[in-house]
Amino acid sequence: MQKKKTWVTQDDQTLVREALEGKQKAFKLLMERHKNAVQHVILKLVHNYDESLDLVQETFVKAFSSLATYKTKFRFTTWLYRIAANSSIDYLRRKKIEAFSLDQPRKTEKGEFEIEIPDRTFDPEKDFDLKQRELSVEEAIASLPKRYQEVILYRHKEDKSYEEIASILHLSLGTVKARIFRARVLLKKKLKHMR
Repeated sequence: MQKKKTWVTQDDQTLVREALEGKQKAFKLLMERHKNAVQHVILKLVHNYDESLDLVQETFVKAFSSLATYKTKFRFTTWLYRIAANSSIDYLRRKKIEAFSLDQPRKTEKGEFEIEIPDRTFDPEKDFDLKQRELSVEEAIASLPKRYQEVILYRHKEDKSYEEIASILHLSLGTVKARIFRARVLLKKKLKHMR
């Protein structure tokens, strides 16, 4: 006799299928399961907590209305994070400072005239791509066995030397070097697979 899955243990694909069948509880569970991660993606782009709350809601409204377009060959979270990122980029575009004409300077409160020149160096799409790569790397590191995670994090996040890592973890220098090498090989494979 096959054991029936509970709402908590059901995978995203099953919940999506049930949400498409009209089961509101399934979509609500998807929201509860992923809202913190969605907010994390949004905050990395917009850097504003209050706005991120609105954008989380907007993301789930868009996800619900376009759920039928989700392709199950991709992970649900990848699709959902893309919606969150696109909502954030749209928000940033709407908030971008409008340039004033050089022949129409703006009067300040002190009665002086000034000209605002927009910052053209910020590119939300490039920023998004960079954040996506960072998220992919973080996700790949998190999926490594603990012995590889810790050496890679000490080496590349905390910028520790091989000797320092060996001392902290009470390992031989050779073991540290071997683990870092193996961790890098595994990361390359995982990141290649994620693309």
